[in-house]
Amino acid sequence: MRICKSNGITTIIIGHVTKEGNIAGPRVLEHMVDTVLYLEGERYFSYRILRCVKNRFGSTNEIGMFEMQDKGMCEITNPSDILISEREDNPAGSCIVSSMEGTRPILVELQSLTSQTIFGYPKRAANGVDYNRLALLIAVLEKKAGLNLGSQDVYLNVVGGLKINEPSIDLGIMLVTASSFKNIPIPKDMVIIGEVGLTGELRRINLIEKRLKEAEKLGFKSAIIPESNKKDLKDNYKLDIICVRNINEAMKKLRLN
Repeated sequence: MRICKSNGITTIIIGHVTKEGNIAGPRVLEHMVDTVLYLEGERYFSYRILRCVKNRFGSTNEIGMFEMQDKGMCEITNPSDILISEREDNPAGSCIVSSMEGTRPILVELQSLTSQTIFGYPKRAANGVDYNRLALLIAVLEKKAGLNLGSQDVYLNVVGGLKINEPSIDLGIMLVTASSFKNIPIPKDMVIIGEVGLTGELRRINLIEKRLKEAEKLGFKSAIIPESNKKDLKDNYKLDIICVRNINEAMKKLRLN
C-alpha cells in the first residue's frame, strides 16, 4: 500500500470468495483497498456483471455489464436491449420492468409461474429478487386485489441472472403473478414501473423520466406509472403513459381482475 500510494501505481489484488459471496479470510483485504469489485454471473450464461461494493472516492451504485466472447470480456453498451431481446411471443406471466443501476436505467424481463400446490403449504420461490419481498407482495395481492393464491405455488424469475433489490419493480412482480394466475398476457410493448405499499397503494419512485426515455428508446409503446409521478413529467413522450393510484386500478387497466 505504501509503495503504490507514494508512486501512484494502480494495483489489482484478487481474493477468493466464499459460497455466501463474501471475501474469504480476514477482512483486512477489504479494509486496506480503495475499491472492492465483484464479478458476478450465472454459470450457464455468457454475461458477467461487474459490481462495486466499496468505493472510497465515488459511488457504489454503478455496474458494468460484459459478455464473454472468444476474445475476452466485451462491454455491453446497452444491457436493456440484451435482456429483453428474446421476447418474440407474448405468453402470460411475462412483463418488462425498469430498474435503476446507479444512474443507468435497465429494462429487464420478469417471469412468473403459478401452479396448483400438491402440498398443504404453498411454495414461493424467487430468483433475482428478495424472497421475503415476494411473499409480502403476494399477501397484498390476496388481501387487496382478491386473488386466491393460498392454494398456488408461485415462482418468480428475473431473466438474465440479474439480482434486483429496487422497490420500483413491485408493481411488475404483482401484475406478472396475476397474469400467470389468470392466464392473461400483459402487452409485450408495455413497461411497468411502481412501488407498492402494504395497503395496495402505488408510491412515487425516483428518476421516472430517465426510465421512460429508456423505454421509449427501445420502442415500447406504453408505460404504467404511479399517479404521484405524473407531476414529475416535464417532456412529451411518444409513450402512452397510464397513471394509476393502486394495484386494483393497474389490474383493471390490464383486465386482470
